Amino acid sequence: MEGWLASATEYSILVIDAMALVVIAVGTLQAFITGILASLAGERSDHAMRLVWLRYGRWLIAGLTFQLAADIIETSVAPSWEDLGRLAVIAAIRTFLNFFLERDLEKLREKEEESASPSTTPGPVRR
Repeated sequence: MEGWLASATEYSILVIDAMALVVIAVGTLQAFITGILASLAGERSDHAMRLVWLRYGRWLIAGLTFQLAADIIETSVAPSWEDLGRLAVIAAIRTFLNFFLERDLEKLREKEEESASPSTTPGPVRR
């Protein structure tokens, strides 16, 4: 029974790592293409490029989450200090990326709300 479980675990780790690779590769390709297109279209504003990087950050976080899942499975079967260290590093990187991405998203939302809301200063009163 343990042999079957070990084989299933190894196969699962391989599949999940492959999914992480696909997610990161697709996100990188999308960021590259949209960044180039935004530059060619003359959208060199900070806002346009920030959107590209925020989207890319989401892809990276998704890929790191898959890698973290694979490492958790691997560590649960045969935990070594090296495996635990790798798991801790991936978890820390994901946590920091998520923190900074959320902070950037909040700033972007605030800027969009400021530009979308009408001016609150009253105009001249006409009678």
